[in-house]
Amino acid sequence: MSKDSIKLAIIGGGSSYTPELVEGVLKRLDKLPVKTIHFVDIEAGAEKLEIIRGLSERMVKKAGAEIDIIADFDRRAAIKDADFVMTQFRVGGLSARANDERIPLKYDVVGQETTGPGGFAKALRTIPVILDICRDIEELSPNAWMLNFTNPAGLVTEAVNKYTKVKSIGLCNVPVSMQMMIAEMMACEPDELQLEFAGLNHLVWVHRAWLAGEDITQQVLTKVGDGANFSMKNIWEEPWDPSFLKALNAIPCPYHRYFYQTDAMLAEEKQSAQEQGTRAEQVMKTEAELFELYKQPELDHKPAQLEERGGAYYSDASLNLVDAIYNNKNSIHVVNVLNNGAINSLPDDAVIECSAVIGSWGAKPLAIGELSPNISGLLHQVKAYEQLAIEAAVHGSYDSALMALANNPLVPDIGRAKAILDDILQQNSEFLPQFKLTSL
Repeated sequence: MSKDSIKLAIIGGGSSYTPELVEGVLKRLDKLPVKTIHFVDIEAGAEKLEIIRGLSERMVKKAGAEIDIIADFDRRAAIKDADFVMTQFRVGGLSARANDERIPLKYDVVGQETTGPGGFAKALRTIPVILDICRDIEELSPNAWMLNFTNPAGLVTEAVNKYTKVKSIGLCNVPVSMQMMIAEMMACEPDELQLEFAGLNHLVWVHRAWLAGEDITQQVLTKVGDGANFSMKNIWEEPWDPSFLKALNAIPCPYHRYFYQTDAMLAEEKQSAQEQGTRAEQVMKTEAELFELYKQPELDHKPAQLEERGGAYYSDASLNLVDAIYNNKNSIHVVNVLNNGAINSLPDDAVIECSAVIGSWGAKPLAIGELSPNISGLLHQVKAYEQLAIEAAVHGSYDSALMALANNPLVPDIGRAKAILDDILQQNSEFLPQFKLTSL
């Protein structure tokens, strides 16, 4: 890229995470000449969008930066001539997420935002919308990069790559958080570590970790097994079994608890839903408090309370990626990208989450080759689920939807799979026009 100014389009600009993104832009103005940030949301989010606009303008003014802040409902205007389109929206809002968490719990199945049936429901709502956004990008800014943060990020990115021509990279804050936590364990700076990430979004492993050229994988596994902090704000920190970690011989991400410690995680979710509400219901309270803070006319910075939302390092992950593309850095980042042979047992057009070299030309995954059977069984089962979920979302196929849930490791039998699917389709009918609900 040779332009001397950058336009960012933020789809889902009324998100409570947006101030962190603005802070990230302001920290990098020496590398990224951002001149326009265009926030877009839907009219139902008008109040939040206006609050975000006001806070963003105060942050920009405090920094003495010359950035035009635009906030409206005109998605096409935002996308036109954008250099980067960042997607961070939630179809149906937090109330839809609360349904995603509660429906599976009725059937004694994990109810979580991005894994299991909850993530499946979110994918059904999200994929048609992201494909619609991509049609606008193809028409109005065909050279723009779309950086997707919308969950489930792996499925969404794979759908975009399969069904559009948009230049797209998926992004997640989990690998950055893992790097920060491992650095804390090892009492070093995060950039002193080299971590070999490979897997799927929210199912990624660190296969090897190095510090100053020394393989520290076993040291990290021992520390995690001994109880070192290794989770996210939004995931219950069920202790890891040290003997299991030794046998696994790879560092799991916090979301692996849902697959490896399903009983404990389900029990905690059921208790929490009964006593405090599901995670979404708790987040609604946190978000309401955040927006009350954001309204304050004297607030001109990102408040510390935002970290309670669970999206730590969000701006670092996204804007370091913008920096790598814009400045052709050829640096290593962990992204969701086409496999293209990196994991040799998966199709080339499968999207994986892995360490990749990023430059102005895009992302090139670092080859992993053969995966251990310790990992490959779960990986392939979840990828089969993802492929079926994408087809269900794109084509409104009940058959693909049923088989997606039947293949998901967190759904124990087809009776429950069918009951959960029927509940999801009925409760989300306003967001799922691709399904002919009369077939139920």
